[in-house]
Amino acid sequence: MSITKHKSVHTSHTLTQWYRLSNEQGTLRILLAGSYTLSALEHDLETLTKELSKQAANPALYWDLTGIRQMDAVGVAMLWRAWQGQAPKNIELRPEHKKMLERLEHLPTLKSEESHRDRLWPITHVGQLVLLLWQHTTGLVTLIGQLLLDVVYLIRHPVYIPWREISANLFRTGAQALGITALVGFLIGIVLSYLSSRQLQLFGADIFIINILGISIIRELGPMLAAILVAGRSGSSMTAQLGVMRVTQELDALTVMGISHSQRLILPKILGLGIAMPLLVVWTSTMALLGGMVAAELQLGLSYQYFITALPDSVPIGNLWLGLGKGIVCGMTIALIACHFGLRIKPNTESLGSGTTSSVVTAITVVIIIDAIFAVIFSDVGLTK
Repeated sequence: MSITKHKSVHTSHTLTQWYRLSNEQGTLRILLAGSYTLSALEHDLETLTKELSKQAANPALYWDLTGIRQMDAVGVAMLWRAWQGQAPKNIELRPEHKKMLERLEHLPTLKSEESHRDRLWPITHVGQLVLLLWQHTTGLVTLIGQLLLDVVYLIRHPVYIPWREISANLFRTGAQALGITALVGFLIGIVLSYLSSRQLQLFGADIFIINILGISIIRELGPMLAAILVAGRSGSSMTAQLGVMRVTQELDALTVMGISHSQRLILPKILGLGIAMPLLVVWTSTMALLGGMVAAELQLGLSYQYFITALPDSVPIGNLWLGLGKGIVCGMTIALIACHFGLRIKPNTESLGSGTTSSVVTAITVVIIIDAIFAVIFSDVGLTK
């Protein structure tokens, strides 16, 4: 009991250096004194806030802040918190302190912002998405139009065709992607063949494993696997390359020198990937069929020679042309999306990361949409002889 009493007396004695109460001619006044700064209020901040909050409950109290020697943002915030976000009606303070309080008075209240946001956030969010979609659509249309003008110009002036850039992009997006596409295609072929053969064995239809692997890989899985891998590998690289050139102001330097971005940077990427993708589709499909053939021989006992001989008769040639067509369209679309997002990157590292991520996600989504469109339009092509 004595310890508690001593503690309360010590606290009251400590707080007297910050304020004192007086009654002058029937008016209750509270006079603040000392330095209301972070260093001075470090140990008494919470206690003083609670005491001043109790005093602020009396609306007739007259506040005198002229005795405060120094006051920083912490002191102002402490008083504002004690006053519950509203200055007292009866107050006397210095001009410099008055300016600090006026800044707090003009700040919007948190409750009104939250309620306003909670009521309108669905409409605002949908509107932002629609506006962003419109901006990307107009940007892509503008970029396609500029590329068409560049193609017409290069046809009229063949000497300016960027053969070296096209060759470099063909090597980076095609030759350097052979390893990863071969590995993924081979493993997918093994998995698909193994699972399909287990089901076909139940019905004694082992021979139809060639039809399943041939049509599914050449028509769908080969182009899709190649496009998704290229979108994640080469698409992100293109976006990052253009983004870094934006950050380092190399694009601005090209503009100053009169060099067209679309002719020297974008068009070679689109043409290079448009040429490389059909070749990658054939390569990925071949490796996937090879993996399926190995699994079929181990699981069903089908010889390699019989698999290779029966494949042309089981799979119409139309499936191959359909897969190559998907490769060309997907390759040029991936490059176009990658360049579009690369040119939209702002000159900072945060925008570079988010732009690259958005480019890959958008490219993969569009690739799947293109595959669905091809499946609907060419549903009768390559399935029957």
